[in-house]
Amino acid sequence: MTNEDAAARGTGANVDGEMPEAEPEAVTAEATIHDGDTELERTIGLVGGLAIGIGTMIGAGIFVFPGIAAGDAGPAAALSFVIGGVIALLVALPASELATAMPRSGGGYYFVSRSMGTGYGAIVGLGLWLGLVFASAFYLVGLGNYATAVLGEVGIGLSINPVVPLGIFFAVVLTGLSVAGTENTAKIQNVVVAVLLVILTLFLTYGTLNAFGVFGRATAPETFFPRGYFPVLGTAALVFTSYLGFAQVATVAGDIKQPGRNLPLAMVGSVLVVTVFYVVTIFVATSAFSATELEGFGQTAMVEVAREFVGLPGAVAILIAGLLATFSSANASILSASRTVYALSRDALLPRKASEINLRYGTPHVALLAAGGPIVLLVAMNQVEVLAEVASFLHLVMYGLICAAVIVLRRRDPSWYEPSYRMPGAPALPAIGAVASFGLIAFMDPVSMGIGVGIMVVSFVWYRYYAGTVELKGDF
Repeated sequence: MTNEDAAARGTGANVDGEMPEAEPEAVTAEATIHDGDTELERTIGLVGGLAIGIGTMIGAGIFVFPGIAAGDAGPAAALSFVIGGVIALLVALPASELATAMPRSGGGYYFVSRSMGTGYGAIVGLGLWLGLVFASAFYLVGLGNYATAVLGEVGIGLSINPVVPLGIFFAVVLTGLSVAGTENTAKIQNVVVAVLLVILTLFLTYGTLNAFGVFGRATAPETFFPRGYFPVLGTAALVFTSYLGFAQVATVAGDIKQPGRNLPLAMVGSVLVVTVFYVVTIFVATSAFSATELEGFGQTAMVEVAREFVGLPGAVAILIAGLLATFSSANASILSASRTVYALSRDALLPRKASEINLRYGTPHVALLAAGGPIVLLVAMNQVEVLAEVASFLHLVMYGLICAAVIVLRRRDPSWYEPSYRMPGAPALPAIGAVASFGLIAFMDPVSMGIGVGIMVVSFVWYRYYAGTVELKGDF
């Protein structure tokens, strides 16, 4: 494929005089080639894509949210996760179609900017970058909580609360690992997720059998809606952060081998797998303790659930799994945040410096630092629910626009739009996905919504000031 055939050139320049770079000269199963000799290697296969999706999602939904969610909605929190999973699936289908037509780094930002215009794309892209930053900080605070619980379990007491210092430490370590190469982070992700799934499958199987009386006496969750019906939707909005992983697969589309096959399988497959795990987790947790007790346990509630079932060995196993899960979620989120910065920079919506590729490691090191720096600041806030909801807000806006993008492109039918996968049920299903995504925002805390709206406003102002004349075009 020649540069003339493949280029999706933009017009206009930003305030620094930089114009959008031409699309890759070639997009192969193994690499994305720029400028004749600069390559962003495709090093992540189907297993790696699933590992990014599952690894990112399974951390918060199982190891951070059960205590918080049960406190808000009781056993009905399982329904909250089902609602989140249905919305995620409604978005994963159009995202899969768009990703096979535009397998580039940037994910939802790239799709929206090429189908709905640069202004929409800038709001989504800058919002996605910061949304992933908020999500990464949320996961790292959870990681700090689990690491602190491990220290407490082995009898190590500290004069200060180590949650925030540990979260910051891991933020620096994971950013450094990503700079050293996506192949390294993908290998780590694969191992972590494999071990994690084995531990969780064994634990949740035992917990389910225990709840049905196979071991010991049968237990059952309390009244399904102890807090009423309305909190179920509010809890769904809160825990939706658990479902951000499938979109992160699309965000690293430029790193995925054989994207036409692997992107849809990784996105849809990861949503289905984790939704089952989430629902079973809430059932097991609320069979062991009341919602009030789980709320009191906080972010490490599942450790106490495991202790209730099998004693200290169970608690230790879940502590290890919790460390792996929150580590995995943070690892994938930092990688995805950097790829969003990379894509924005190549499109002249951020300074060109941010898209530089490290010649030694083949990674966008400046973009990674642009992701890791703000994460450290947000970890220091230690505001778990705010971090989670702001991340959910910014992603739900993007998801709604992704659904709209499929409808727009199907109607316009441009010559370059040739996805190797076409979602079923269009335009009805993507329209339902858009309404569901935007509608869930209404059930969020006003503070979180205010921060999310503020980020969108700042993103639009930045676009108008820095790159108001830039026009991005889709042409592959």
